[in-house]
Amino acid sequence: MPVSENEVAHRAASDAELIAWVDRHDQLLGALPRAELRERGLIGRGTYILLFNSAAELCVHRRTLSKAIYPGYWDVAAGGMVQADESYALSAARELEEELGVSGVELTAHEQFFFDQPDNRLWCAVFSAVWDGPLKLQPEEVLEARFIGIDQVLRETVEKPYCPDSLAALKRYLGNVAKVP
Repeated sequence: MPVSENEVAHRAASDAELIAWVDRHDQLLGALPRAELRERGLIGRGTYILLFNSAAELCVHRRTLSKAIYPGYWDVAAGGMVQADESYALSAARELEEELGVSGVELTAHEQFFFDQPDNRLWCAVFSAVWDGPLKLQPEEVLEARFIGIDQVLRETVEKPYCPDSLAALKRYLGNVAKVP
């Protein structure tokens, strides 16, 4: 499947966005273009929104091939990089609306954690929401999406490429939900 001109233009604009640059303690250091942050191995902020339906199925989606990291991978969370002038919560609401067309839902904040891979160093904020309405996929970022049970998601992660950062968010969420009385 070839990358469209829209995807190429979207990627260029995305790479130029000013992203919150932070240290290992999530203290704001400034703002840098997304591509520079990634190329220099610096730390940014990211949001991960686990979108469930009322049947407790999780929305999983496949990323476009034009994505800078994990192109074509399956993803268990909507989300993305926190822009320089945003809070985690504002970023989460914006990303959920942009990627899946979901707005006006209550976002529940969970935990924050540090994810550290050579090409992806992030302070991650995990959110969840429930939505039973239609999805409106952003064609430059999302190829397809569907709601499936958590057990099926976990089985698929050994068979298909899934984004490791959002899987870390999901596993932390599931571990914490299991501890709730």
